[in-house]
Amino acid sequence: MLDLNDSADLLRVLGDPTRVRLLSVLARDELTVAELTRVTRLPQSRVSTHLGRLREAGLVRDRRSGASCFYALNEAGMTPDSERLWQALSACTDDALLREDGSRARDVVGTRGQSWADSVAGQMERHYSPGRTWETALRGLLGLVDLGDVLDVASGDGAVAELLAPRSRSVTCVDLSPRIVEAGRARLAHLPTVSFRQGDMHELPLEAETFDQVLLMHALSYAERPERAVEEAARVLRPGGALVGVTLASHPHEAAARQYSHVQMGFEPERLRAMAEAAGFQVTLCSITSREKRAPHFEVITLHARRKAR
Repeated sequence: MLDLNDSADLLRVLGDPTRVRLLSVLARDELTVAELTRVTRLPQSRVSTHLGRLREAGLVRDRRSGASCFYALNEAGMTPDSERLWQALSACTDDALLREDGSRARDVVGTRGQSWADSVAGQMERHYSPGRTWETALRGLLGLVDLGDVLDVASGDGAVAELLAPRSRSVTCVDLSPRIVEAGRARLAHLPTVSFRQGDMHELPLEAETFDQVLLMHALSYAERPERAVEEAARVLRPGGALVGVTLASHPHEAAARQYSHVQMGFEPERLRAMAEAAGFQVTLCSITSREKRAPHFEVITLHARRKAR
């Protein structure tokens, strides 16, 4: 018989819905982590974390086969008390999500032997494969870009400038912090087309109509007067020049944002579009384009616009 502490520990393990889902499918089939990810549609890291907890509790076993590791319900090694509790839980639980998991598990087992691409068709963005990352995709896609004189407003120490420099005539980075400007100069000293200026986005220390592209990559989160920052971007752009902006959508997560010194708690797309149009831009895109997977699930607005010719 279990003592009070052991009973509480076991109940905590079985009290998590995700772990119950994993045990339910593993009671029927041996599955790898990648297969469990496809079945549950949960991130691989989350599946692995819960599997580790189930193994520690003796509820799941693993078996290696070549380069693969298969997991299953630990029927032979489970303690009698654990087995009784699991049987009672599984017998009295009926849920649509568990039935969907079971159906997907049968499909996954039935498609074993297919290529990796076939096995993740329709949900490739959820799965890792060697070298297939957003960074490598971005570096490759930059080959399609041919930029002129670029201004990066609130640039930080030049992470974006470093990517764009090979595809630009020049990249000018402006940041309010003298310390960040010096760090950027030192870090990118090997790139002769990149320069740094200390300055305020509300009053850019730059001549009018001197740039072909202006970047506001999360700059507006730090703007006391965002309308003025957008006006300044228009002022320094040549007629027909492009503005690219990325910023958070309106959100209630003030405490989280304040940790990063944000002044603005995001924007409504309609307000951002109106700001750009009032500054003399023709807007081609201004909408929420992504939502972060980790809490608190910030949403991000992408802005594409061109300065109207006079």
